[in-house]
Amino acid sequence: MQLPPKVTDRAFDQLAVIGAANQGQALRIAVEGGGCSGFQYEIALDTQKPDDLVLEGKGQKVVVDEVSLPFLENAVIDFTEELIGARFTIENPNATSSCGCGTSFSM
Repeated sequence: MQLPPKVTDRAFDQLAVIGAANQGQALRIAVEGGGCSGFQYEIALDTQKPDDLVLEGKGQKVVVDEVSLPFLENAVIDFTEELIGARFTIENPNATSSCGCGTSFSM
């Protein structure tokens, strides 16, 4: 049985700041082929689709399509603020390596 990804309170809080739910949108996390390490994360506001896994908290939603789900098993979706900027991040225990920017990984 696959363990779904988890979403931190910080990520849900940031979605509330953005007003995603008020706009009828959710944060979509997808995995696509490409990037410098083989796979890359696609993170964007989008609408929910019928086959999506929906992770809800604080009135906000994060959605993952069924094709991306195995790549994100037990991953943690978070929001970080650093000197270089603020962004949604993914801590993926399935990734064997990743690039320096954290948006590309291999398994």
